[in-house]
Amino acid sequence: METGSPEELSDLEDVDFATSHMGRTMHHSVDGPINTISINKDATNVVVAGRNVFKVFSIDDDEFVERHNFRVGKNLNLSYSALDVAWNPVEEHTIASAATNGAVVVWNLNRASRSKQEIVFAEHKRTVNKVVFHATELQWLLSGSQDGYMKLFDIRKKESATTFSGPQPESVRDVQFSPHHYFKFAAAYENGNVQIWDIRRPDRWERQFPAHSGPVFTIDWHPEDNYWIASAGRDKTIKVWDLSQPQRPRCTHTVQTIASVARIKWRPQRRYHIASCALLVDFNINIWDIRRPFIPFAAFNEHKDVTTGIVWRHDPHIFLSGSKDNTLYQHMFRDATRPADQANPVGIAMNNYGFIGHACSDKLIGHGGAKGSSSNYSSTKLPSFFRKVPDRSEQFTVVSSTLFMFEHRHDEDFSMNWLIESAKRYQLTGKSLEGLCDHNAAVAESLGRHQIAQTWRMLKLLYCTKLSSPATNRTMSVLTTAGDKGNDNDREKRNLDVSRQDSKTTELDSKDKHGVDTSGVSDSSDDDETDLTNIASGLAHQQGDFFFGDGEGADNPFGYDNLTGMELSEGPGLVMDWNLPTEAFQPRHEIVAQSVSPQHTADRLGDRDSPSSANESDFSSHVNMEENAFPRSELINARPFVTQMPVWQCTDIVVEMLYHYAKQGDVQMAVSVIIILGDKIRPHIEEQALEQWFMSYIDLLSRFELYCVAAEVIKSSDHPSVSSLNQQSTSFHTNCDKCGKPLIKAGWTCDRCKKMTNLCSICHHPVKGLYVWCQGCSHGGHLNHIQDWLSKSPYCPTGCGHMCEYT
Repeated sequence: METGSPEELSDLEDVDFATSHMGRTMHHSVDGPINTISINKDATNVVVAGRNVFKVFSIDDDEFVERHNFRVGKNLNLSYSALDVAWNPVEEHTIASAATNGAVVVWNLNRASRSKQEIVFAEHKRTVNKVVFHATELQWLLSGSQDGYMKLFDIRKKESATTFSGPQPESVRDVQFSPHHYFKFAAAYENGNVQIWDIRRPDRWERQFPAHSGPVFTIDWHPEDNYWIASAGRDKTIKVWDLSQPQRPRCTHTVQTIASVARIKWRPQRRYHIASCALLVDFNINIWDIRRPFIPFAAFNEHKDVTTGIVWRHDPHIFLSGSKDNTLYQHMFRDATRPADQANPVGIAMNNYGFIGHACSDKLIGHGGAKGSSSNYSSTKLPSFFRKVPDRSEQFTVVSSTLFMFEHRHDEDFSMNWLIESAKRYQLTGKSLEGLCDHNAAVAESLGRHQIAQTWRMLKLLYCTKLSSPATNRTMSVLTTAGDKGNDNDREKRNLDVSRQDSKTTELDSKDKHGVDTSGVSDSSDDDETDLTNIASGLAHQQGDFFFGDGEGADNPFGYDNLTGMELSEGPGLVMDWNLPTEAFQPRHEIVAQSVSPQHTADRLGDRDSPSSANESDFSSHVNMEENAFPRSELINARPFVTQMPVWQCTDIVVEMLYHYAKQGDVQMAVSVIIILGDKIRPHIEEQALEQWFMSYIDLLSRFELYCVAAEVIKSSDHPSVSSLNQQSTSFHTNCDKCGKPLIKAGWTCDRCKKMTNLCSICHHPVKGLYVWCQGCSHGGHLNHIQDWLSKSPYCPTGCGHMCEYT
């Protein structure tokens, strides 16, 4: 059940009371964009100023009434164009303005003439960004300028009394007198620093600390807490600093906004509320509870352009604002929108290990627990002591919520250990392509990722296969007949019969006159015979099965010259020098084809039988019977030739495979293959996809804190946006301990003040290598010097009295 805290209820009651007595939300249009606004001590009048507008309005219950217009007369100049304005908190008739030409102008509303300009201080050389009166000393006026100087004016003397500046002037964006300390004021700088000054010591600040990573545009002292000061700037954050610590100020709260913050103002009577407006983009005025920094407590969206000024009417429920949309608004809290009330009451998150967290309002859960939970999950409702007990001073709507943790019952399904182990054990460089594929395939196999392992093996086959060339050139003799009119089968039978008869003749001739068998000597080696037999029986070497365009020797796998046609020659004595296999089994002896005449062949077939089977004798008889049908048959020798096999371009299918893995979410495989294959595959992938895969994989590695692997991936990529990641934010410079300037050229000497830095506390020489220091007293020096010193004495070698610890 939604309930409001007592403080919030009192807020609503005060809103009704204030609204009934002090007016309503209203606005007034002016002649130009408003740069700044300020109110008098009674909050009954407001002054608005800009480049083309400078007017005073009285605030009635239902409208703004114009009282004075400062832009009158013939001699209008840049002094009338105000960048900031301040109303004297003591004297009702005194107003000060800051001009873009460096002038600080004091206006007197009691002057009888039309022109209310009384004093012009022209001591600044550049734009004055801020003017402010002292809370009790009505004659003190402080200014901060872009020239890096702050000046304290005494409006009675009509000149500056004191000038404040550091050793190296930095542009001042805001200055504010402390409402709790008579002599102190704060200054905000464009270099991100905030300084606390004592007006009695104009030569040096009292305290300085880096508040933001960019320019600080605005600061504001807390109206109730003596040591709280808020700052905001370009880094889109509002920070609250506690100055009660004697050393470095402590940042107690940080509010993250969506745009650079131009102005902030603490809400009266509300310790944790602060108002802000943006410099660009965001036109809303947001009221933040610094204890709930992620969503505004209240928002006002009346302005149509950026808001430039916020001022409270000494009441927590009414404030005024000016904008570049030429309007002046009075806002009532009852008309504010509450973003917290509109926030989604349901949240879900999943960590890297498959656990799911689900939080939602108890009103949505009801009595049935978490709804729609899968059977593969087991949920656990956290005990009540994990719930946050709402603070009674909490001003956001109190909603009771429950957090459920879901753990998958089968951890291996959602476990990401395979990703971590693969990233750690994969090798992307340092070996040959074949060695990288073998190693990564073994890693994937050990992790049970068999499909990934098979992919690595296929990549090795596609890109690492080398086709070996035969040892000798081979030729073939062809038996043909001029004017042959028969079919191809008859010719094939005749050629087979002749080949077998020749093998018989060779067997008879292979013995010398002493009866010694010399058939083992032939033109082809035993290895070649074995290879040819394996090819015929389907057991060929792997290299001979496929030919790919990306491997070596793909254009001519066997080393033969290309042959566009066959040059034929005829005549006796032809020898066979191409012995392609004609049998599907291991021959008994060497088959040698000789150039013989058909008549000689027929005679020899008739004289002796073939040493094979009877069927072969039938073939021989068949040849003898048809001998007369082919009177001019003869053997013709052919030159070596190679059949041009089509080259398979495997790049397209590899690219398709990478897109498939990326679509499944396995960017690790896609990126690893791209890095290993390099230029073989990278030009065929779209640049946008390439960048997306690399960025996603690097983000995954960072989530699992695999920073070394991420650095290797970045280094291996040649994509500009990816390779530039290791060129950004990889260098930082220390500051000089004397003047605060960054040490750019060298780390031991300052270019500005010419002083030596990082001096060793023992030898008093600059430390150019490894520097070690005590975090308690900040003294240090060379590592070996400090180590030797602390081995004898536990106290600091500088004599500061601090007991240093060294491990």
